[in-house]
Amino acid sequence: MSTKEDGLLLALELEGGNDSPRALRETVQAAELAGFTLVTFTENPGDALDAGTRAAFVSSSTSTIGLAPTVHTLTTEPFFLATQIASVDHTSHGRGAWVVGADNSAAAHDAVGSTVREPDSIRQEIRDVIDVARRLWDSWEDDAVIRDAASGRYLDPDKVHHVRFEGEFFDIVGPLITPRPPQGQVVVVGDAALGVTDLLDIALVQSLDQVDDARTDGAPLVFLDAGADDDFASLVGVVDGVRFRAGTAEDLRAILENVVPTLAIRRPTATTLRENLGLPRPVSRYAAAKENS
Repeated sequence: MSTKEDGLLLALELEGGNDSPRALRETVQAAELAGFTLVTFTENPGDALDAGTRAAFVSSSTSTIGLAPTVHTLTTEPFFLATQIASVDHTSHGRGAWVVGADNSAAAHDAVGSTVREPDSIRQEIRDVIDVARRLWDSWEDDAVIRDAASGRYLDPDKVHHVRFEGEFFDIVGPLITPRPPQGQVVVVGDAALGVTDLLDIALVQSLDQVDDARTDGAPLVFLDAGADDDFASLVGVVDGVRFRAGTAEDLRAILENVVPTLAIRRPTATTLRENLGLPRPVSRYAAAKENS
């Protein structure tokens, strides 16, 4: 939790999925220059580019800001989801994150040929997708890649693990097809209303009434989705961060000119998102299990 001396962590939700590549790049660069720690990308039907592609695109033109595409759990194959998010972390050299999406609309399912889920099963399926993604990110130990030219070995097979996940909705053997993400575990962001707060790194709340419950449920960090009437100065020490929404360049300009200068903020100073959020880099569960056996 932030202290009054720390200030607030700032996040920005980019709602437009059809901006030109140049406009997208300039928007994210402006947020980085202003001291934002994280930018999140929506995923909407009809967007010219999906959220993961947009995040990967801006990774080469930014250096400190975290990049968090929304990828939907109910309409994306879990192995592909985990690989895509790990790839964002690799391309950004440790600034990747994932906003857990849960679009259950008929249009979203029709787009990929899946079926609308029954309400009673949604929470468990979301939990399973997050769980298997985290297992897959751990499936390569940090030192699995050895690049031993003498023996012709690229990796140590004893340090790459099958996750062997068997659930109600899907089974995955694993391992991941990419080495472990630079952050070890990519930062997972999600709305507290999803009911999976204990699996998140950042819980998003819609009102201050939800903050205590989010912390009790295990969220390391709590961000408030900002409203027009919020007294932002009073939020320091109450929440860890604030996420603003910008649907247009004018929205962003108003935030940068009228709101950000009035706040005590925590600016990114490190090279990875986990460091800038104050989150530790976890050891692979499979490496830890070997050490404890």
